[in-house]
Amino acid sequence: MHIPTVAELQARGEQPELLYWVGCAASFDQRAQRTARALAKILTHAGIRFAILGQEESCTGDPARRAGNEFLFQLMALKNIQTLNQYQIQTIVTACPHCFNTLKNEYPDLGGRYTVWHHTQFIYRLIRDGKIKLKPVSSEALQLVTYHDSCYLGRGNGIYDAPRDILQALQLKIVEMAHHRSRGMCCGAGGAQMWKEEEKGTTRVNIARTQEALDTGSRTLAAACPFCHTMLYDGVKYAGKEEEVEVKDIAEIVAEHLQ
Repeated sequence: MHIPTVAELQARGEQPELLYWVGCAASFDQRAQRTARALAKILTHAGIRFAILGQEESCTGDPARRAGNEFLFQLMALKNIQTLNQYQIQTIVTACPHCFNTLKNEYPDLGGRYTVWHHTQFIYRLIRDGKIKLKPVSSEALQLVTYHDSCYLGRGNGIYDAPRDILQALQLKIVEMAHHRSRGMCCGAGGAQMWKEEEKGTTRVNIARTQEALDTGSRTLAAACPFCHTMLYDGVKYAGKEEEVEVKDIAEIVAEHLQ
């Protein structure tokens, strides 16, 4: 599937309805690229005219700001804002809650004002408006599912319902973990912790969180963040359950059940 860049569309005198902000994870991590392909499939199926920035997209600067390097954050943010404004981008969708939070809540202070959607919000909107229809889930592995609330999506932006509404639209039974919604537990990668060594003498956060997921008895652990996905998959692998429990982004589950 060829996804055009905004530059390609504008060279043809066209403007995308939507910019898909790919993010660092889906640009470089092979597992996260499955989510990117799934989202592209959903948007195409719904008839959305979308594009990406391609080589002109760079990191939003979120990890730099969380790690305390405000100067680097502003350099990266201003470069991205210049690119987005140059192409007159108005609406953005991204599958990364970190990118979502930065683009939506932090770029406006630097002159970047856009309508920003997390992909679970946008996918649910497509379902609600009848733009996509879903086949009932027949796989036994997916009948019971537990959903992990990303900190940046949940507590950071109050988005709890859209991911669950999608799973319910697929007629799945959601089994909540001990800590969920506003009491959700971090996967261990937030606040630039993804690049920090674990402290000695403590239980790794992703191991503790994954155990909560395994305790639900679900065979599918649904995520909506590439960082969460990595941490939870590592936790499942640590528990020796990778043959029994799947970690999937919600976009992947939807893409597999499009009518």
